[in-house]
Amino acid sequence: MSTENLLSLKDDMVAFIEGHGLRRLPGYVTEDIPSILWESNENPDAWKDFVEMAKHVGAPFITFSEMTLEHEELDALIEEAGEMNFPDEEASELVEAQWLRKYAGMVGYIQLGFVYQGMAFLHETTTEWYERFQSLLEDMEHFHDIVIEDHEHRHDDEDE
Repeated sequence: MSTENLLSLKDDMVAFIEGHGLRRLPGYVTEDIPSILWESNENPDAWKDFVEMAKHVGAPFITFSEMTLEHEELDALIEEAGEMNFPDEEASELVEAQWLRKYAGMVGYIQLGFVYQGMAFLHETTTEWYERFQSLLEDMEHFHDIVIEDHEHRHDDEDE
């Protein structure tokens, strides 16, 4: 299995889930839903145990969500990083965003989930590059929040 593209793992998961007679519900369980994250303890096949647990407790379906790094999304991120750091073409955000180009079109994250007694149980599989992508998005969002707050603060000072 490629650790850079989870596409073949996704296909294995779909076959395994359907082979256990479970249905897939296309859906992502957000962070604001009370949930328990399955600990895989570095076992690459832990997702199979997760699916078997869902079947054991009688879950009628498993939520299934995948995230692919889209070319358009990456292009927008690179452009934003470039504008944020202009004229510094060696800025870490821009270099990191450009490094991610080789992963465009690849599946980097898969979330499986089921609900049991009112609690969502989740299993997440991710690639290192997808974690770096998410971290970059958060850093850039944080930077924009600082710029907006500073801009609003300066306007408040001018009004006084």
